[in-house]
Amino acid sequence: MSINLIDSFQEFKHIKSIDLPTMIRVLEDVFRTLIRKKYSTDENFDIIVNANEGDLEIWRKREIVPDGEVEDDRFQITITEALEIEADYEVGEECYQRVHIIDFGRRAIMAARQTLISRILELEKDKVFQMYVDRVGDVIRGEVHQILKRELVVLDDESGVELLLPKSEMVRGDFFRKGDTLKGIIRKVDMRNSNPVIILSRTDNSFLEKLLEQEVPEIEDGLITVKKIVRVPGERAKVAVESYDERIDPVGACVGMKGSRIHGIVRELRNENIDIINYTTNESLLIQRSLTPAKISSIEIDADKRRASVFLKPEEISKAIGKKGINIKLASKLTNYTIDVYREGFEESDYDVELDEFKDEIEEWIIDELKSIGCDTARSVLELNIDELVRRTDLEAETISDVVAILNAELEEDTSGNNEE
Repeated sequence: MSINLIDSFQEFKHIKSIDLPTMIRVLEDVFRTLIRKKYSTDENFDIIVNANEGDLEIWRKREIVPDGEVEDDRFQITITEALEIEADYEVGEECYQRVHIIDFGRRAIMAARQTLISRILELEKDKVFQMYVDRVGDVIRGEVHQILKRELVVLDDESGVELLLPKSEMVRGDFFRKGDTLKGIIRKVDMRNSNPVIILSRTDNSFLEKLLEQEVPEIEDGLITVKKIVRVPGERAKVAVESYDERIDPVGACVGMKGSRIHGIVRELRNENIDIINYTTNESLLIQRSLTPAKISSIEIDADKRRASVFLKPEEISKAIGKKGINIKLASKLTNYTIDVYREGFEESDYDVELDEFKDEIEEWIIDELKSIGCDTARSVLELNIDELVRRTDLEAETISDVVAILNAELEEDTSGNNEE
């Protein structure tokens, strides 16, 4: 039984997350609890731990008094008893007596063993929690250990600790098998039922920022600063960067020669389109840059209402809006402006109608399909021919012809009404 208790210490003394002095202190605490239960005090006991061997010694110290003069047997021992321990003891000296673990009894040893295991496991959990709390925001590389319904269990390459990557934190297009290596950022660390839970993310904006920092030395050195990142993970991202050194082109540095720096990040994020934009305090210029790859003809800004009207040539409108409106949404988030896109030459008097106004005549799923390619109004639909609409949507030509007829009828009716006035 004594060996079992020491073996428990042997099992845990090599845990990397717990330092040896702490392990020894826990072991001492467990044995002092045993001693207090058996002898009612541990004041006169010495515990010596041999860390290398995983062994320990317990010594009881008492004052030697003449026979019949013991007042407190916890701290005193008679000369007769002392001489049985060692033959050259004398009255007045301190007697050191070895206490063997087996002397505590089987039940006490089993309880102590469970306490030792519990204390060490709790200590390890706390150490893991503290270690990863301090690393929130760091990029981790790990191996997929288990694939669950809602998350992946990932083993940290450095510590071997289990991390969780929820599927909600994965980039569109992510597909991993058991044994695959992946990167993610430590998004948060929680305690659930007294167990540390480390959550990874591949969709967090800071993950993209860290990847840029790893690929672009100028960012790591502080010569280039990432001012803001907005993303639709797996689809598109816009990154505003600024250089404190006039000799450094921040956009060129981030992209690299022939895209060498940005391509690695794009591959990591499953071909997510990443627009690197030169940050400026000139809001008009920032809005123009944020709508890349579209080329803007002119812009009108209402700074008080945080609204911008952008005018483009017809062929540039779809670029500005982007697939499913992603480009313009990200541009609005990046600039903190509501951006309205108009074709060049548009006047306030031009009549147009939002597609949502036709829900009584056009099925909602058809409207959503048209809006997904950036057509939010009647005129934006009519500016494209039927063949183009068929090619860019999943709608049939007959359906589009019906929609076009409804939209034309509405605009012609309004035009005729205005002419009569």
